[in-house]
Amino acid sequence: MKHSLMAVALLGAFAGVAHAQTSVQIYGTIDAGLIKRSGQSLNIGKRASNTLGFKGTEELGNGLKALFQLEMRYEPDTGTNEVGGNGTQRPLFQGQSRVGLQGDFGMVRIGRGLTPFHETVGAFEPFHASPSPAGFWTDIAVAGYSSQPLDVAGYSNNRFSNAVWYNSPVTSGFQLNAAIATKEAGGGAAIIGRGTAANPQFPVGAQASANPYSITGTYNNGPLAFMGAYERNAIESKVWSIGASVAATPELKLMALYSKQDQEENRLINPDTKGWVVGANYTMGPGKFLAGYGQKDQDGMEKVKQLSLGYEYSLSKRTYLYVDASRKKGLSTQPTTVNHYDVGVNHSF
Repeated sequence: MKHSLMAVALLGAFAGVAHAQTSVQIYGTIDAGLIKRSGQSLNIGKRASNTLGFKGTEELGNGLKALFQLEMRYEPDTGTNEVGGNGTQRPLFQGQSRVGLQGDFGMVRIGRGLTPFHETVGAFEPFHASPSPAGFWTDIAVAGYSSQPLDVAGYSNNRFSNAVWYNSPVTSGFQLNAAIATKEAGGGAAIIGRGTAANPQFPVGAQASANPYSITGTYNNGPLAFMGAYERNAIESKVWSIGASVAATPELKLMALYSKQDQEENRLINPDTKGWVVGANYTMGPGKFLAGYGQKDQDGMEKVKQLSLGYEYSLSKRTYLYVDASRKKGLSTQPTTVNHYDVGVNHSF
């Protein structure tokens, strides 16, 4: 009886919150498929992040509105929270957790989410910001840069926590996007940096040496799009990027991106890394072809080169099948050349 009363009370509280909002939406994606990589057996995995989110707005009058968004990530084959590359289980609301206000001045949000740099760069690589190894977004497109170097190993590398975001209104196709985070410890492992193993520059659980910040400018007007971006992380690594895309025909979109990372503040040798990507998307009926080639060049190291091809076939507006193949060589880990293949289905709701 007590459990029943508690359930009724919780439902009533949620209904009251939903009633107070102008709109509340539950959304998400589920992506699952078969993956085969060099040196690994065939397994079930994903191409895109699997999400479950809640977002809403409330009209406050005079053109002002309150807004919120909570987004969790999960593994489709096990139902657990999203797992990082080293097996670390990530936080519940790994995707984002932000609340803010929007009006004629633009939009201000507080919490955790993608940095403007990563969000902007993702629009200029051919696999539309997919974290899959077949894409370029998490490595070559950003010159190997991480927004969260002090976080626990295995957490995502493209977000700020404890941060404030600002997005300006779009004016004649132009928009400014910025974020700044507090100087807090991330709970991660030691970073030797310019120190030694016995006395690392950033010990275990070290606090940031500077406020991380990120700023981008974008232009979208008709078939043309341009962007410029700059970001500094908690250990003062810096990265800048420029990109452009053009819809050459209604079916064909071409894009190019260049990024450079500077780690002078936390590396004794080989501080500079450059990355570039060129790509294309071609739509043919319900299908879309994706193609890209990129290189990452770190001082004193062998160049990393990647060629990726993909195909998506839409079964509806919310469901598509996909198949990808990529080859990446020049890696510093074993094997030094990795072939990646995947085939699967993606559904959004």
